[in-house]
Amino acid sequence: MNAPLGVSSMVRGLPIYTEDGDRMTSVIAYVYKNHSLAFVGTKSGKLKKIRVDGTTKNTLEYEIVQVVDTGPILRDMAFSMDHEHLYIMSEKQLTRVPVESCSQYKTCSECLGSGDPHCGWCVLHNTCTRKERCERSSEPRRFASEMKQCVRLTVHPNNISVSQYNVLLVLETYNVPELSAGVNCTFEDLSEMDGLVVGSQIQCISPAAKEVPQIITENGDHHIVQLQLKSKETGMTFASTSFVFYNCSVHNSCLSCVESPYRCHWCKYRHVCTHDPSSCSFQEGRVKLPEDCPQLLQAEKILVPVEVIKPITLKAKNLPQPQSGQRGYECILNIQGNEQRVPALRFNSSSVQCQNTSYSYEGMEINSLPVELTVVWNGNFNIDNPAQNKVHLYKCGAMRDSCGLCLKADPDFECGWCEGQNQCTLKQHCPAQDSQWLELSSTKGKCTNPKITDINPVTGPREGGTKVTIRGENLGLEFRDIASHVKVAGVECKPLVEGYIPAEQIVCEMGEAKPSQHAGFVEICVAECKPEFMARSSQLYYFMTLTLSDLKPKRGPVSGGTQVTITGNNLNAGSNVIVTFGRQPCLFFRRSTKHIVCNTTASDEGFEKVKVSVRVDKAKIHQELQYEYVEDPTILRIEPEWSIFSGNTPIAVWGTHLDLIQNPQIRAKHGGKEHVNNCEVQNSTEMTCQAPALAVDPSHQSELAERPEEFGFILDNVQSLLILNKTNFTYYPNPIFEVFNPSGILELKPGSPIILKGKNLIPPVAGGNAKLNYTVLVGEKPCVVTVSDVQLLCESPNLIGRHKVMARVGGMEFSPGMVYISPDSPLSLPAIVSIAVAGGLLIIFIVAVLIAYKRKSRESDLTLKRLQMQMDNLESRVALECKEAFAELQTDIHELTSDLDGAGIPFLDYRTYTMRVLFPGIEDHPVLRDLEVPGYRQERVEKGLKLFAQLINNKVFLLSFIRTLESQRSFSMRDRGNVASLIMTVLQSKLEYATDVLKQLLADLIDKNLESKNHPKLLLRRTESVAEKMLTNWFTFLLYKFLKECAGEPLFSLFCAIKQQMEKGPIDSITGEARYSLSEDKLIRQQIDYKTLVLSCVNPDNVNSSEIPVKILNCDTITQVKEKILDAIFKNVPCSHRPKAADMDLEWRQASGARMILQDEDITTKIENDWKRLNTLAHYQVPDGSVVALVSKQVTAYNAVNNSTVSRTSASKYENMIRYTGSPDSLRSRTPMITPDLESGVKMWHLVKNHEHGDQKEGDRGSKMVSEIYLTRLLATKGTLQKFVDDLFETIFSTAHRGSALPLAIKYMFDFLDEQADKHNIHDPHVRHTWKSNCLPLRFWVNMIKNPQFVFDIHKNSITDACLSVVAQTFMDSCSTSEHRLGKDSPSNKLLYAKDIPSYKNWVERYYSDIAKMPAISDQDMNAYLAEQSRMHMNEFNTMSALSEIYSYVGKYSEEILGALDQDDQAGKQKLAYKLEQVITLMSIDS
Repeated sequence: MNAPLGVSSMVRGLPIYTEDGDRMTSVIAYVYKNHSLAFVGTKSGKLKKIRVDGTTKNTLEYEIVQVVDTGPILRDMAFSMDHEHLYIMSEKQLTRVPVESCSQYKTCSECLGSGDPHCGWCVLHNTCTRKERCERSSEPRRFASEMKQCVRLTVHPNNISVSQYNVLLVLETYNVPELSAGVNCTFEDLSEMDGLVVGSQIQCISPAAKEVPQIITENGDHHIVQLQLKSKETGMTFASTSFVFYNCSVHNSCLSCVESPYRCHWCKYRHVCTHDPSSCSFQEGRVKLPEDCPQLLQAEKILVPVEVIKPITLKAKNLPQPQSGQRGYECILNIQGNEQRVPALRFNSSSVQCQNTSYSYEGMEINSLPVELTVVWNGNFNIDNPAQNKVHLYKCGAMRDSCGLCLKADPDFECGWCEGQNQCTLKQHCPAQDSQWLELSSTKGKCTNPKITDINPVTGPREGGTKVTIRGENLGLEFRDIASHVKVAGVECKPLVEGYIPAEQIVCEMGEAKPSQHAGFVEICVAECKPEFMARSSQLYYFMTLTLSDLKPKRGPVSGGTQVTITGNNLNAGSNVIVTFGRQPCLFFRRSTKHIVCNTTASDEGFEKVKVSVRVDKAKIHQELQYEYVEDPTILRIEPEWSIFSGNTPIAVWGTHLDLIQNPQIRAKHGGKEHVNNCEVQNSTEMTCQAPALAVDPSHQSELAERPEEFGFILDNVQSLLILNKTNFTYYPNPIFEVFNPSGILELKPGSPIILKGKNLIPPVAGGNAKLNYTVLVGEKPCVVTVSDVQLLCESPNLIGRHKVMARVGGMEFSPGMVYISPDSPLSLPAIVSIAVAGGLLIIFIVAVLIAYKRKSRESDLTLKRLQMQMDNLESRVALECKEAFAELQTDIHELTSDLDGAGIPFLDYRTYTMRVLFPGIEDHPVLRDLEVPGYRQERVEKGLKLFAQLINNKVFLLSFIRTLESQRSFSMRDRGNVASLIMTVLQSKLEYATDVLKQLLADLIDKNLESKNHPKLLLRRTESVAEKMLTNWFTFLLYKFLKECAGEPLFSLFCAIKQQMEKGPIDSITGEARYSLSEDKLIRQQIDYKTLVLSCVNPDNVNSSEIPVKILNCDTITQVKEKILDAIFKNVPCSHRPKAADMDLEWRQASGARMILQDEDITTKIENDWKRLNTLAHYQVPDGSVVALVSKQVTAYNAVNNSTVSRTSASKYENMIRYTGSPDSLRSRTPMITPDLESGVKMWHLVKNHEHGDQKEGDRGSKMVSEIYLTRLLATKGTLQKFVDDLFETIFSTAHRGSALPLAIKYMFDFLDEQADKHNIHDPHVRHTWKSNCLPLRFWVNMIKNPQFVFDIHKNSITDACLSVVAQTFMDSCSTSEHRLGKDSPSNKLLYAKDIPSYKNWVERYYSDIAKMPAISDQDMNAYLAEQSRMHMNEFNTMSALSEIYSYVGKYSEEILGALDQDDQAGKQKLAYKLEQVITLMSIDS
């Protein structure tokens, strides 16, 4: 019970929010500034944010966020400690969602109208944000939290003509904070100037002449621009209002000019519209009011017969008198697209006449043609025609082929019938002497020779009442002409006024016929019964007797709607049929000779038998027929009460009287759309129906069940069953099938089942016994189907070959593809056995022959054998080497993968990572430190740098600055990279702006590249411009998340795999060569004998814990051993947190208890012939399983004396001693030179001596194996590492890897390159491919692959570096479109991956095409993403220090930069040169 202790009444909960459709799955709440906020997770993966202020009436659902794509949100949600984020779980992901997303609202009204209590409007920053994130939000009017506090702006005047310049505009502001820092007025992109703040008013000047917008006639007479106020403090627009520039001169008629809402005047004599009336030449020529405009007045209908010469007189007012030098008036008629100009006379200011002319038009299908009429003067000065007067041209003869039709024409046309010519003409066109001309008004205006062409109907009952329609020619011009002279089959037929069409049609009603009358003609007289006015039909009219015989069905529901068919004879006679069932009409539907069909209406007398009566005109047909009204059908239950969206699943229906219904239907209505399907009656109590579909938009098919708004049956006219109230009929999502595979062909053996995968295959009906009826056809044959929720199992029928698979369910069809069933082996088992036996016997026979032959030839070959002994020896060693390589290849892959799973990945933090890429090799860069300035200058310098920051944030300045620097001869490559990196560190917090600048620079670079006639493929190839380095840095910033979440893992795995694999074999501590390598240069080309030892190392952190086993080679130097031990002990510790090998000594603890410090060099080191060999474990004879320990460095007598030598023993020291000679082109010449010890002339060596020192005899070289044989080791190593290389390439070249989406930056930049290619008409796919490869793989990924230490906290030695370089080279080859011709002289690294590169190339092409197909990213989405990235890494670098570094270039090239700014118009407008001079003044030391 919800009752507190000691209280008798219950505590009742009030529901404040209910949800029917998308079920709630989790709820969490907290209080923010007196608002209770609830966060509700739903079944479809949405998060709903709800504000609760009191009871139900004050609940507001103010935002819905889709958190999870599929599946529900789980129950447990939690806030972060600061309540700024919410952690949300689904089946597969944990998501951090911000509690508010105020930044999505772009205007004050949107922000404050959103209902989110976290959000308010930060006025001068023009953003929607939390109050605590808005600078100085506590000061008055800087932060708006209510709608009425939004900034408003009015401007006076709010419109000016485009020909007015520098007009003073006064802006009245409301709710604006104090603007002591100043304000700028901006007219969109037309102009910008300082505003003058006077109290609550701001004064601005309208743009100068060259900045005013051009107004094009098509777009109306005005152009609206946004007049914006921009705060100088924040550089942001904080208020705007519409401002209109209007252009009177686009009006070319007086009325449109003076009726314009702007201050426009019409100059009558110049025929122009202007805002300045003083520019009209005459005082009386200025028009301001519509009634003073020259215009034509409304005229009576202007009729002009064709081919008749006639003037047209028009009434008008205010017609101007042409001045000297001006031409007179003309009329222009546009007849069927042809313009006809006619001279006109101006009688006075109110009348004009088009001169005598005749007009004509084509064709006899139109008897009257309205024609546009325009009056002009002085060539093209139109007189307005507001009444739109038209001239009507007409032809009497058109479509008036008979006398009656001619005289029926409009009397104004003055047409008459010319009997001599038998045509309709004007009087003057009818020759007077030989013919008579009839007109309507004359005394003899009657047409002779009437004619009957058709009568309908031609049969009727004797009782009369039939309405007969008679059609023909010359059937009188007035009703009285024919009112009394119509007979049908000898019976009087009374004409009806309402059916009479003069000259064309008479409708009359029949009287009763005598029994003796059976048939006859129709006869009429027009006006008088003289032979020339009489007509007789060619058709006969018959009198019929009508009879009935039966009706069917004989009963139906009391609600009506039953279609009844009455049978009989002659039932199509007469004109009108009335059927009644008792007192209820049966609605006539159709009839024929034998049938009348009608639909019953509802009976108001209940269940009864009624008489059926039929009347045709005045005849009542006597026949005793009866019809029974019975009880309406009912529906008792339906089963099942569900279907799928597409419907067409079977439903069984039980009820009563169902057999009464002729065409039963089932209906469902959803979203205002209705679907109907048919039913089939089984008997009076049962019928089966096919479920109707549900009107769900296929593109928005939810994963949820839906209920129809209305569900019921259409059973004739029974209204009560149209909507069934008691049913819970539910629709579930349609089943969805997957295609077999991308090729769409599934290969099977006979008898194997076909599996169709999909989802929603079994509807989730409560009770769980739902089954859909699936039909699966393989070719034409059906198969037996077993269904589970996610797959259909189909027992394949006995077929072979290729067949289409088709699945059908609920009216839907889907083909997942083709199935190819391969035929079984045609051989029977006995045949196979006999072939195998025969084959075995044959092999035994061949072996026997060979053995006999071998014995025979052995003696003769013995001598030759001896000669080849040495050769064989060499070959066997090669074979052994290859065997070893292959065995290692098999075992190592397994070892590497299992080893790597355990260790974590030591990612560098964002700042260290970006610094290593942006400023490689510089450890403590100034941008990480505070600005160092002497105290007395600090304030000036900071002010100067702030001003300089504003300039850097001005796109015009920044572009000019970069272009100027790049044009300087002394501005080196290194400077370019440095400036690009410094600019990006400054703009880290403004990535939207940085991206805009980058796009502009890249666009310039592309233009420049194409102008200079370079091959387009060279674009972005080398870092020769600031833009290219900026692009690298831009990707560096935006791909960090992708590296951490996705690409980092395979890159780290590859690094570890290479390191581990190299350390499995000997590595020369001095030359860096190794037994295992991908690089030919770094391969030891001789046999080194070595053994793997496992040493037990004492744990330095905890001496008592168990010893750590470490795998070591007996040929390793002591430093190498120390490094391997450190790697094993500190496996999961980042490199920078480990002790250094040089700071530790290796102590060998022997069984006897003795302890010995082992070193690379000591008294025992061997020296022979000036070569001193570094000590190894083999030198000290350390056995397998020995115990060693790492201890802090001791100063022994030996290394105190020989300190210089000892300090040289770290591996890295030896690597530093290596000096390369020769050109880098000849790879084989990059052999290290060993620097001799200067005092003694002794040279160090470890595993191999350097061959360039001539100490080696030629004979020694011969004892080594042919060194190229060792290249098989490259292959072995490559095979071992193949999986890791593939993994890395696959991750980088796939658009959605392991659930991680493609970074927006990549799609955005690729789309930008495609746009640029389109813009420059570059349609060569190779060029586009190369641009993309140079932009991302070459600029970013190659750098990361070669230098994993940029991303991870690791140490990279020279052999690993050489192998990574080979991988990076392969990566570059994969991105290239050019074909690499390979030969025996090709470099080994190209040969090594020759087979893999084509498939990698396919990956790259697919990757680029997949990205191109993805929907474009809107600038809005990209900006939101960039803003988020900026916010996350806002304070990584010291902006002041970075600005100071950039400023050093201003100091160096100040004259050139100022010069460039002076020449730039935009810069001039914004006074950038002046601002830069201010900065220079503030920054100069002597100031």
